[in-house]
Amino acid sequence: MKPTVLFVCVHNAGRSQMAAGWLQHLAGDRVEVLSAGSAPAETINPTAVEAMAEVGIDITSARPKVLTDGAVQASDVVITMGCGDACPFYAGKRYEDWHLEDPAGQGIEAVRPIRDEIRARVEALVAEIAPA
Repeated sequence: MKPTVLFVCVHNAGRSQMAAGWLQHLAGDRVEVLSAGSAPAETINPTAVEAMAEVGIDITSARPKVLTDGAVQASDVVITMGCGDACPFYAGKRYEDWHLEDPAGQGIEAVRPIRDEIRARVEALVAEIAPA
């Protein structure tokens, strides 16, 4: 049975979308990937799209989605990124809070290190929950 990972940030436009892109890229079909936001934006952050494109990952089709209880219940691992107490808590789920700078309003030079830090964290997660 493959694990389901939910990435949550406030706007579901930057950090969580980059994390979802990395997880899909690095784990392929070994993991089910979800992302959502506590207060989703209208569109994905174009600088996040640009940063991911630089490393060959296309997240242009991603759309910000609202966080639902169902998404949390369907997940084995819930990773939050700055959304505070907005994420519902269910016993038996694994929760992690990744403290990452928000790429909103930042230029590509500032977003690249955020992208790279997310990659390192996702690589560690994949090694733990879905090794090749």
